Amino acid sequence: MSAPSASTTPDRTLALVPDSVRTRRTAVAFDAGVLLRITRMAFAHPWRMAIGMTATLLAASAQLVIPQLIGEAVDHAHGLLATMGDDTETRVALAHAAWLILAVSLFRGLCTMMQNYQGEAVGQLIAYQMRLDLYAKVQALSFSYHDRVHTGDLMTRGILDIEGTKLWVSTGVQRSVLLLILVGGGAWLLMSIDRLLGCLALSFAPLVAVGASLARLRLRVLWYALQEELAVLTRVMEENLGGIRVVRAFVSQAFEMARFDAISSRALAIAHRRIGVFVKNTTTMTFAYFVSMGLVLWVGGEKVMAEELTIGELASFLAFMAILQMPVRQIAFTVNAVARTSTCGGRLFEVLDLEPEIRDRPDARDLEIREGTVRFENVSFRYRKEGKGPPVLRDVSFEVRPGRVTGIVGPPGSGKSTIAHLLPRYYDVDAGRVTIDGQDVRDVTLASLRRRVSVVQQDPFLFTAAIDNNVNYGDPWAERSAVRRVTEAAQLHKYVEQLPEGYETLVGERGVSLSGGQRQRLAIARSVLPTSSVIVFDDSTAAVDAATERQIHEALADVTRDRAIIVIAHRLSSVMSADEILFLDDGRIVERGAHDVLVAFGGRYAALYELQTRMNDGAPETNREQGE
Repeated sequence: MSAPSASTTPDRTLALVPDSVRTRRTAVAFDAGVLLRITRMAFAHPWRMAIGMTATLLAASAQLVIPQLIGEAVDHAHGLLATMGDDTETRVALAHAAWLILAVSLFRGLCTMMQNYQGEAVGQLIAYQMRLDLYAKVQALSFSYHDRVHTGDLMTRGILDIEGTKLWVSTGVQRSVLLLILVGGGAWLLMSIDRLLGCLALSFAPLVAVGASLARLRLRVLWYALQEELAVLTRVMEENLGGIRVVRAFVSQAFEMARFDAISSRALAIAHRRIGVFVKNTTTMTFAYFVSMGLVLWVGGEKVMAEELTIGELASFLAFMAILQMPVRQIAFTVNAVARTSTCGGRLFEVLDLEPEIRDRPDARDLEIREGTVRFENVSFRYRKEGKGPPVLRDVSFEVRPGRVTGIVGPPGSGKSTIAHLLPRYYDVDAGRVTIDGQDVRDVTLASLRRRVSVVQQDPFLFTAAIDNNVNYGDPWAERSAVRRVTEAAQLHKYVEQLPEGYETLVGERGVSLSGGQRQRLAIARSVLPTSSVIVFDDSTAAVDAATERQIHEALADVTRDRAIIVIAHRLSSVMSADEILFLDDGRIVERGAHDVLVAFGGRYAALYELQTRMNDGAPETNREQGE
C-alpha cells in the first residue's frame, strides 16, 4: 500500500504534534561560545591534538613548497628547450626537482593521513564523552523535566546532534588551520614574487569571506530547524512503534502514514533549502576562484612576454592556485561544519547545562532509619510552579508507622498518586514537609532516600531482560532464594516455573510477553526484594483478580511485617484490611479511619463501598488477567 500524500492528510494529523515541539525558525544563542567549548573538549586530549595539529602544519607547509618546486622544474625544462636538450646540468636539475616533488608529495600525503586519523579519533572521543555526559544528565534530571520533554527529542540529541558535533575537529579546527596556513603562507610567497599577481591570485578571498559568513548564519538557522523537525519525526516514530498494537487495533495505518509523511515533508523542505544555500555558496566561491585564476593567467602571461616574470614563476602562481582549489571548495564544508556543530552542540549543551530541580542540598546527609515512621505534615503541592496550575494536594497530614498499613482511596485526580511521588522525592512539596523518622526528605541524599523507599507503580516498566534480572534490578546481588521468596509472595513463582526457561525467560520489550497482572506482580516482587523501610503500592494490583489479590496481600504480610506500608487503590478490597484508610477528594483528606468505622460513618467511603459491593454481587468473579 502506498503512503498517502501530505495533501491527503486529515486535519487532525498536525494537531497531534504539540505546538511546543513545532519547528522553531530562530537560532539559539550565539555559536562562538559553543564552538569554543567543543574545542576545549578536543584539547582535553592534548597528545592527539598535538600530533594532529603538527601533521596539519607539516602538510600545509609541504603543500606550499610544491608550487615553488614546480616553478623551478618548469624553468629547467624551458632551459632544456632553449639549448635543444644538450645541457646535462639542466637535465640533472630537472630530474632532481621531479624526485623532490615526488618526495614532498609523499610526505604531505603521510602528514594528511595522520591529520585525518587524529582528527577522527578526537571526534570519536568527544562523541563518547558527550554520550556519557548526556546519559548521566538524563539520569539525574527531575521527573518534572521528563514530564515536559518527549523521549524522542532526547534520543535525537543523543544520536544525531552528537554525530553533528564530533566532526568539528576534522572539518572545523584542522581544516581552518590548514586554510589559514595555505592562504597566509601562499600570500606571503606570491607577494614576494609579484605583488600585482599576488593580489589577483587572492582576489577571491574577500568574496569568499563575506559569502561564507552569510551562508553560515543561514545554514545555522536551517540546521536548527532541521534538527527540530527530525526530533518531532523521532517522537512520532517512537510513539507509533510503542503503540503499534493500538494502531493495528483501530486500523489507523493510513492515518499514521499520513501523519509521518506530513512531518517528513517538512523536514525534506528544510533539507532542500539547506542544500540550496550550500550549493549556491559553493558555486559562488568556485566561480570567484576561477575568475581569479583567469586574471592571473592573463596578467601573468603579459608579464612573461614582457620578460618581467619567468615562465616558472607564472607556473608557481598557477600551481599554487590549483592547489588552493580544493581548500577553497572546502571552505564551504567548513562553513557547513561551523553551522552544524554550533547548532547541534548548542542543543546538546541546553540539556547538559540544566540543573535538576530535585537534587541533593549541599549539606544533605544519608537517611538514618531508626523506626521507619512516615509523616506528611500539612503538605500542599501543585505540579506547575510559579502559582500556575491547580493545587493537587491541600494541607494533607497523616502518619504511617512500621508494621502498619495505610490505605488511600478517592476519585481519579484526587491526588492519590501524588503522595507516592512526594515520598521518594520525585517532586518537592510546595508547603509543609514529608519526614521519615523526623528527617525531612529534602535534607537527606536522594540515593539513601530511594534505597529506603520503594514505589510499585500502577503501570510498571519492565526491561528487555530475563525475569530474574527484572526482579533483582533493585538488588543485583540478591540470592536466587530471595528472588524466589518475593516472587512466591507476589503469586508469580508458579507461573515462572511453568516456563521452559524458568527465571531465565526473556521478558519482551516493556514486558509485552506478560499479561498486565503478571507485569504488576513482577513489579511487586522487584520492589519488595530490596531492604526498603517504606513501600508504596500505587494501585499495583489493579490488573489482578480479587482472589489473587487476597493471596498477594496475605503472602506480603509476612515479608513486609516490619515496614511502613501505603496502599493506594481504586478497588476498596485492596485497602479493607488497612489499619487506617484515608479518603481523598480534590486534594484534601475528607474522611479517615478503619474500614468498619468509615462504613458505619455513612459518608463518601461508605457510598463507594456499597457501590462496589453491589457491582461485585451482580457479576460473577472473573479472572482479569489474560494469558493465565
